Amino acid sequence: MGTLSIVLQANKNSPYSISDFSKTLKSLEMQYDKDFQAVIYGDWQEAMNLAKEQGFIAVEADFSNRAAALNAALEKAGNEYILVCNNETDSIELVRSAVAFYKMVMDRHPSCNLLYADYDLIDGPERRERKLLEFHPGRILETWDMGFCLLFRRSFLRGIGFCDEQYRYKPVYDLRLKAFETKQVVHVSNRFNGTPYYVYAPQQEHDVFAYLKAGKEIAKELERICTEHLKRINAYLAPGQNYKAVTYTEAEEESFKDCLVTVVIPVFNRPEFIGNAIESVQAQTVKNIEIVVVCNGGEDDPTVGAVKEYMHGGSKFHPEKPTVRLIVHDMNNLGLCFNSALQSSKAKYYMQLDSDDLLFENAIEKVLEVYDQDDRIGMVIGSYQVFEKQDNGDIAPILLDGNPFVVTHEEWTEENGRNNLLRVGGAGAPRSIKIKVLENMGWFGMNDSPYCRNYGEDYELVNKVAEHHRIGRVWEPIYKVVRHSGGTDHSIDQVTIDVNENAKDIMRLYAIRRRQIINRGASGEKIDKNPF
Repeated sequence: MGTLSIVLQANKNSPYSISDFSKTLKSLEMQYDKDFQAVIYGDWQEAMNLAKEQGFIAVEADFSNRAAALNAALEKAGNEYILVCNNETDSIELVRSAVAFYKMVMDRHPSCNLLYADYDLIDGPERRERKLLEFHPGRILETWDMGFCLLFRRSFLRGIGFCDEQYRYKPVYDLRLKAFETKQVVHVSNRFNGTPYYVYAPQQEHDVFAYLKAGKEIAKELERICTEHLKRINAYLAPGQNYKAVTYTEAEEESFKDCLVTVVIPVFNRPEFIGNAIESVQAQTVKNIEIVVVCNGGEDDPTVGAVKEYMHGGSKFHPEKPTVRLIVHDMNNLGLCFNSALQSSKAKYYMQLDSDDLLFENAIEKVLEVYDQDDRIGMVIGSYQVFEKQDNGDIAPILLDGNPFVVTHEEWTEENGRNNLLRVGGAGAPRSIKIKVLENMGWFGMNDSPYCRNYGEDYELVNKVAEHHRIGRVWEPIYKVVRHSGGTDHSIDQVTIDVNENAKDIMRLYAIRRRQIINRGASGEKIDKNPF
């Protein structure tokens, strides 16, 4: 049987008490299998002294460079199996069978380089099972939950030179991706009372903007780590690689004069929002546009009547304002909504608008200015300001550090944006695309991607377009995102989070395979064109 080293942090900035830390050490002392080594590293002197008193190895380390700090501990961890524990912000306790379990399961998988296991969350008197998602090579986000304890094989860590010390903040993310590249990753799942450790941590409310709020230094480091991973697996696209121009005949250009842009608003049972959304489009500085509202609640949806008020014969109809068309479906399928609207469109461009959001008056004008810069641009994505609906129906800007909360997605750069897109949750809003490009991409997905369920079809499309065309950007806010209690990102439960993560991770997996095909084709290699 192999032997095990357990590596734990002793961070003076941890938010829990020395009493909590002592419980972690006590859980080691109480193991049924005593044949293991514990290495405690950090700058929390009281915790380090406690570890020494219990006969564990204590390594002084400075967390200003987390890779160097972890390396100092790994050098002392002499056993073939090394359990790296992230107990910086939340205390951890191992169950008494944990050491025996970890050693046996690694012995069963002699080629495994990384093992992760389900765990339990302890929040006051409540204990929740956290059942983790199965590994595949598309799960490359640093935020993908692999738990708080990762078990590595020392020979693997030694082979890659342990932690790369240029990564001062997120070295374990780099270790994870390098282990992923070996495809020797094992997940141990729990049915009932079968987790090897538990974590004292309250379940956090889901924040859809969390990945945007990381500090710039950390975000840039995460980008470097992910980009290097994509290069190693031959899925990196170099600046300008594979970009193609989008061309039109004179006849096509002439046909666009009457209607240049189709703004599509999919909606279900939101009569109280749809009027403001329509009026924000009719107020655009560009007038040769149309609005297509696609109601997917059937003819009985009250939104239908609210939309008809803006059509010919309605009380809010105005012949000099952009035309409003209505399409009704009785299926809640966003791809069906988008595709039916755009396949009936005669316009050159599509523009997105959610039914509970609004466009700034110059939104379309700013988007068109970007398209005019380069005929290789197939899609333009803007920036948005976040508002909140008040009890009286008004909207008020949300402030972040005293300033308007504006999301520009600065992680997107001309040189590396489409690679970095694979490690973040989105690209921004509003999104506009040349309808000819959309047709070439096979239109919007219609919940025919695994786990999609009306989620991520736009993320999938951005990835596909970026593989063949430039993505243009508008860096000033041109879109108003309105948060409210009925929004799709409000109070998301863990099951929904996991389903959503599954959807986008499969899309990342397919994108990686497509990019590998592009790169093999560029090298002249004979390839199978089907990535699946």
